[in-house]
Amino acid sequence: MKRTAIILSLWLMSVIFVSIWTYENPENIEYLKNYIKKNKEIKAEKIDPNEEKIVANSFLVKLSKIVSLSEKTAFIFYPDKEEQFDPKKLVIYSQNGFVMKNLKSTKIKLPKEFTLQRNGGLKTVIFTEDKSFGFISAKKNNCYYAVIVDLANGNEVFKSKCLPEIPKNIDFNGLGSSNLHFNKKIYLAVGTPEKHASKNSLLAQDPNSIFGKILEIEIKNIQNNIIEPIVFTSGHRVPQGLAKLDGNLFNVEHGPKGGDEINKLEKGNNYGWPFVSYGTNYLKDSGGDGKSYKINHSTNKFEEPLFAFVPSIGISSLNNCPKTLIEYYKTPCLLALSLRGNNLRTGKSLIIFLLNNEMKKINSIEKIYLGNLKLRHFVTNKRNELYEDKNGNIYISADKKGIYKVNFSNFR
Repeated sequence: MKRTAIILSLWLMSVIFVSIWTYENPENIEYLKNYIKKNKEIKAEKIDPNEEKIVANSFLVKLSKIVSLSEKTAFIFYPDKEEQFDPKKLVIYSQNGFVMKNLKSTKIKLPKEFTLQRNGGLKTVIFTEDKSFGFISAKKNNCYYAVIVDLANGNEVFKSKCLPEIPKNIDFNGLGSSNLHFNKKIYLAVGTPEKHASKNSLLAQDPNSIFGKILEIEIKNIQNNIIEPIVFTSGHRVPQGLAKLDGNLFNVEHGPKGGDEINKLEKGNNYGWPFVSYGTNYLKDSGGDGKSYKINHSTNKFEEPLFAFVPSIGISSLNNCPKTLIEYYKTPCLLALSLRGNNLRTGKSLIIFLLNNEMKKINSIEKIYLGNLKLRHFVTNKRNELYEDKNGNIYISADKKGIYKVNFSNFR
């Protein structure tokens, strides 16, 4: 009995010690998690699809899981002009720094400063004619920053300044996760990595900072490892998806607590973050103060969003609608994905935006709930243009779940 009491006492003291040490040394815990995650190989497996049918407003959506996947995606492409879909031909980049080809993963050569701390990782992959570049989060000593690296050798070709906030208020989920080819340029979405309104938020209005911007980079320059980004638009919080439609650029982005946006992008425009938003700051239990922002963008000399979701839906990727939807609607059409949601506005959905012919107004929004899936990326080509197979199917990723085939049919 005495021996049992001693063992229990030692166990209790060890639990107390570990709890105190963990509380006082959160960065050490983050470092340990970072090491484990960076060496955790992604696993994928081709599976027999089990089709689920979802009734949308005017048609049927058929959803089939075709590949299981253990990690979050950073970019997924399928070879150009391959109309017959084969899961083994997918090239999948994961946020923890692996690339998967033929459903077999290889660790990407990244600089030692690459970090998964503060929800960091490989956020998107930029392709030129014969090169590939990764947009990653990095940490050196107490400096957290963003880097573009040459994926052939892991060398830095561009790095940002250090983020001004203390580590606990940094969240690299806010770094952004999209790039787009348009008019011989690369457009790269870069957010303000923040948990709530902070010093990082103000970078969106700093013309000398890359954060909170859509950046414009000459393809001919990046091909030669020269990165000289120009600010295309500013005042963005967490721009997640980019799309082009008939010569126009659009983005979707996360608001704070509410206020996810879709914007039409025009060079030089300022979209207002952190001075205006249809959302509010996070509540005190999430580190914020719960205060609202100025709502009216135009009267405060900022560009209004085409639409703002209140509450938020965790909007993620944006792309053109597939041909089946374009032929049905016969109006400008964009397709988005969402990660989250709440009981007031369900996320985890496909979202169809129908615009007017001038593309200055959204006429209709349809959200199609796809179950308990955090939807991250569309499968595209290397230029981030939507991939469709010969049967009109498109493909999407869901965090730590897999790759899903989406089919639109039975139009009424």
